[in-house]
Amino acid sequence: MKTVSEAIKVILEHIEPCGSEEVSIFDSTGRVLAEDVYSNRDHPPYDVSAMDGYAVRSEDIGTASRENPAVLTIVDDIKAGSMPKRAVEGGQAVRIMTGAPVPQGADTVVRVEDTDTDGTVVKIFTPAPAGTDIRRKGENLREGEQVLHAGMDLKPAEVGILAMVKKSKVRVGRRPSVAVLSTGDELEGLEEEFDPLKIPDANSYTLMAQLTLTGALPQVLGIARDKKEELRKRLLEALRYDAVVVSGGVSVGHHDFVRETIKELGIDMKFWRVAIRPGHPFAFGVSESGIPLFALPGNPVSALVCFEVFVVPAIRKMLGAKRLFRRAIRVTVGGVIKDKRGRTNFMRVRLENTADTTVARLTGRQGSGILMNVVGADGLLIVPEECTILEEGDTAVCQLIGVQSFQERPPVSDA
Repeated sequence: MKTVSEAIKVILEHIEPCGSEEVSIFDSTGRVLAEDVYSNRDHPPYDVSAMDGYAVRSEDIGTASRENPAVLTIVDDIKAGSMPKRAVEGGQAVRIMTGAPVPQGADTVVRVEDTDTDGTVVKIFTPAPAGTDIRRKGENLREGEQVLHAGMDLKPAEVGILAMVKKSKVRVGRRPSVAVLSTGDELEGLEEEFDPLKIPDANSYTLMAQLTLTGALPQVLGIARDKKEELRKRLLEALRYDAVVVSGGVSVGHHDFVRETIKELGIDMKFWRVAIRPGHPFAFGVSESGIPLFALPGNPVSALVCFEVFVVPAIRKMLGAKRLFRRAIRVTVGGVIKDKRGRTNFMRVRLENTADTTVARLTGRQGSGILMNVVGADGLLIVPEECTILEEGDTAVCQLIGVQSFQERPPVSDA
């Protein structure tokens, strides 16, 4: 049986990026960049004012105060988008707007709030050292420098940089298409007639949502009933996609045919069990054509947790991302948590920010079938496999869920 870290390592060893495609900047948000991007300009293209105020020589206002203001003659008025008409000389000032170029001779900007004017002269009430409120040429971008790296997530700031360097089209990682298949005679499909003796198929739609948020293109194939031929047919259909996520039927019960059918289809299973709670019967394999298959438990919470721990980094690698793992933070445990030794436990928690720390509190009973106790959860508190109790006030690692923020290192380590 694999540890969590061992299972993640095995999975990632057998995952390859799905290639890239070019998209419009309008469709780039949330995608993973597949090319390095270089600046085609200096930005700003010259020294500019960071404030509305007056461009002056710092030596002319070195002793300025409310009681003894420096009085300077206004010789020009520069707005953003226009260029200075003259240089600033001793005893002179130029009225300047935010973003306007700083005229030659001036080395500082005094904000308008620290001045008074009658239209032809300005009174300066405070000194301003050289460089004050001036944005230097190229402080944001320098021509020829690398500004974005392949593997980065394109968030709003990154998209803004694309626009600054005139990248109307950009190469991004291709989104993998992932088949989602639930199994079991006990399940009731979303569009099927209500049956009080059936269990609603939540997994297909939970996994669909998780795949969408992770950047994949989910293809919900519905429910495969506990019949070998039907299961074989649906799995063959699923293997036409870039990856397969199947939930349920991976145990060794008399009517659980997933394991047997997977073997018959020639899928090379790398492992069948992981020392994780919830989600012990999680399996991973690769088809003869290189399609990864993730076999998740049928219990809704187990499936959700296994997806977050094992499938998310795989999908991220398929996208070409550098940061594969959901962000994890250190938290303070709010209340005593008891656990059994032998498996790494991912417990559902809500987070509360206090003046000193972030406190993690359990959402309630931690049963693997209680999906309602994941609703509103902020993260998965990681209880190491050798740990049997966390006391109130102890610190622990919490892997965030529902947050599109990632890190390079896994939150669980055997070291």
